Amino acid sequence: MKVNWKKVMAATLVISLMGGGTMLFADSFYEQVKVLMNGKELKDGGYLIDNKIYVPVRDMNGAVQWDKKSGKVQVIKPNVHIFLFKGDTAFGNVNRGKLKFNVFSQVDTLYDNVHAVKVAIEDPSGNVKDIQSQNIDNQNKDNFWFRTNDFTYDFDRVGKYSVGFYIKYSADSGYEKVAEKVITVLN
Repeated sequence: MKVNWKKVMAATLVISLMGGGTMLFADSFYEQVKVLMNGKELKDGGYLIDNKIYVPVRDMNGAVQWDKKSGKVQVIKPNVHIFLFKGDTAFGNVNRGKLKFNVFSQVDTLYDNVHAVKVAIEDPSGNVKDIQSQNIDNQNKDNFWFRTNDFTYDFDRVGKYSVGFYIKYSADSGYEKVAEKVITVLN
């Protein structure tokens, strides 16, 4: 049997064009949009589908756990208040230089069991330094406080530093930032 290559090529071209047209048609059902959260643009943005905005859950500043077997996504986003203390005095803005301080975190509405928590500081360049971490022994705590020991840090440049509160969902997961407090370093 002799193969007519011209007909095979023509059929392949027609099928390719039909597939491409279908892809273009499907793309018109959604539109990617910019999403700002607290003045910052989310990395992945969002999608407008049927006049509703959908945002990737990983961008919601919570600890996200995906269970493929059950098809369930769990987002842990407790209410966290972070206070910074130099001795007994609360502060927010500082001048350049070394500062000895501690971090007091009040956590509530944490209804999920977590393995550990930590507090870390991030400089304006994105370098992160752990301040203190602690395993959570008492499960089902929906309201607790976590205060770090005194910590000396060198605020060596002007800019915004972020003190973050992190949750470790399980022993084999990583830490996820769920809250932050900004320190502005003046001259």
